Amino acid sequence: MNGTDKYAIIVAGGKGLRMGGDIPKQFMLLAERPVLMHTIQAFYDYDPNIRIILVLPREQKKYWENLCAEHSFSIPHQTVSGGETRFHSVKNALFLINGEWLTGHNLPSTLHLSPRTFHRVPLIGIHDGVRPLVDKELIGKVYAQADSDGVACPAIPVTDSMRKMTDIRTTIPADRSKYFLVQTPQVFKADILFEAYRQDYDLRFTDDVSVVEALGIYRPAMVEGSRENIKITTPTDLIIAQSLIKSHHS
Repeated sequence: MNGTDKYAIIVAGGKGLRMGGDIPKQFMLLAERPVLMHTIQAFYDYDPNIRIILVLPREQKKYWENLCAEHSFSIPHQTVSGGETRFHSVKNALFLINGEWLTGHNLPSTLHLSPRTFHRVPLIGIHDGVRPLVDKELIGKVYAQADSDGVACPAIPVTDSMRKMTDIRTTIPADRSKYFLVQTPQVFKADILFEAYRQDYDLRFTDDVSVVEALGIYRPAMVEGSRENIKITTPTDLIIAQSLIKSHHS
């Protein structure tokens, strides 16, 4: 990966509804700093030269700027306005990477990599802003795997018993050994990711790997994820994250 440009798109579009408060979950305090700052810090610790692009709802940008000033947060990053869905938010960030950023909804229908911009095909990682406990070792493993295979994502095996619904009142046991929980960052060679995001939005796109898989060409290489790489969506998740951080510093 020496000499390869690396990007991290951090998607933070949460409105905080499941947290039961007015403050979006990405801005809630975790060990005295907003969740997002821990997330950005992890990628900076992995590689201080990585280009970090933060995707936020337009109306939250000023709030974020004020938080950065309040907490003296100075890690370099750019901010891009989010879109209607995660798909559109990521696409906005891709236009910025490719030098074709346009505001609003007047986005070109195609994406291409400009040879004037890239001497080697970059690696682009996409990460949930509310996964602040991702560590630099896991980030490094996923980027390295994507550099080798083109598409990579972390995942952990399901450990709970599972049942599959067959109709509204009936369930049957499911073989949990065949299922994995997918995490982020999901990392891609840029040409593959840009090709995937030329597609029109589809409800089947639940994450970025699913967008790439819809091309029918590429399959992700799975990297062993971390059970500490939790996604903070409920108050309980925040309590768990606080406990994990405390244990790391004790």
